[in-house]
Amino acid sequence: MDSEKRRRYQTAMVSTYYPDTSFLNRLVMPDVTEQSPGPDILTTLHSGKVFIVNSRKRNGLILFKRYHAEFAGPGAAVGGDYDYDCQRALSIGNLHLSTPESYEERQKAYLIRRQWIRLIKQITENPIPQQRVQKILDQFEQYFPPEIVANLPDSAFALLVGVLPQTVGLVRRLGNEVNCRLNY
Repeated sequence: MDSEKRRRYQTAMVSTYYPDTSFLNRLVMPDVTEQSPGPDILTTLHSGKVFIVNSRKRNGLILFKRYHAEFAGPGAAVGGDYDYDCQRALSIGNLHLSTPESYEERQKAYLIRRQWIRLIKQITENPIPQQRVQKILDQFEQYFPPEIVANLPDSAFALLVGVLPQTVGLVRRLGNEVNCRLNY
């Protein structure tokens, strides 16, 4: 009987598993979030030059790599050798990139990028997927207006914190109810 239950459970898991990991090709941003200066943001990132996300604006980039995504927020370096493997980029807010004026400015931007990566790493260290999603949503809502965060695709948050897009959708719909259920 236990083996029968286990087989049904495994079948259910397979049927709800998200087999299509190529959802990057279908990322669509609603009109609420302004797109980067032209659709050539990926070309700009692959140019080999280093840019800095404007630190005086509420803007940033979600950079989609092959198996994960990274967030480069205000003050962070993007482009150069750092993002040669970037497959897609999603701008958040009114993106403005500048070129570093000096070696020191470039180094500072790399340090800031590393800080953004560490923030996401701290979130992903939580073993409970729903809590990771809630934490990344909370962090983004601290930096950006709620209407912009609400219009970011589930798949973007999923790749940032290593969960399925359905988990992000569930947490967005149910909010803290999901976390309360996990604590029982």
